[in-house]
Amino acid sequence: MTETATWLGLPAYGHNLLVTLLTFVYVFSVPPLMDYLVSSKGLPRDISRKITHIAAGSLIVFLPLYVDGDWSQYLNVSVYVVWALLFIQKGLFAADDDQAIKTMTRTGDKRELLKGTLYFVLVGILCGTLYYKQFEGVLAMAILGWGDGLAPVVGTRYGRLKYHVFSEKSVEGSLAFLLGSLAAAAFFVWLIVPASFDFQRILLICLVATVVEGVSPREIDNILIPAAVLGAVQLI
Repeated sequence: MTETATWLGLPAYGHNLLVTLLTFVYVFSVPPLMDYLVSSKGLPRDISRKITHIAAGSLIVFLPLYVDGDWSQYLNVSVYVVWALLFIQKGLFAADDDQAIKTMTRTGDKRELLKGTLYFVLVGILCGTLYYKQFEGVLAMAILGWGDGLAPVVGTRYGRLKYHVFSEKSVEGSLAFLLGSLAAAAFFVWLIVPASFDFQRILLICLVATVVEGVSPREIDNILIPAAVLGAVQLI
């Protein structure tokens, strides 16, 4: 265990624990805010769901604050672990008016939490452990969070050029996926792993992810998109 004091004057595990507490404050502030906006301000459920999705993907913004080389670096996935357990509990037993049901599902069916939403946090756990502060892990979360967050919102409201493989998508939605993925991926790679920054490579990987998102069945795109990113990183 690393005992060297960090820039906060704390041992590494104390520093990383404090950063982890900040991630909990960040993540657990989003659902009540979205619930308020949906219930009191008329925010459409699909937009609140995708804002929550993007916020969850953006959790990696805290990674630069973690001190490396200590077991406590893996506390970065703690909030994902907690949400995974909550999604299982809520997906099986929650009441229909539960806050998470209202803000994180498309239809209000609690069983949705056991599908794409749960897959998302499982991917977050994988990227924060096996791919901790690595190029492919950062890319996967940035693309999954922002690309897949923006695509359905744009596609539903502005999509005119439709296409269908396993589910209906739109060219406009796919373009939003590409642009959102590229902007987020470039930013987060620059922020977290700047030595790996290569805009052309990032663009090519985002293009691969866009194609995969376009042909993915709706319920498993949260698995297929990061899998495509991880595979593309090995090939490109």
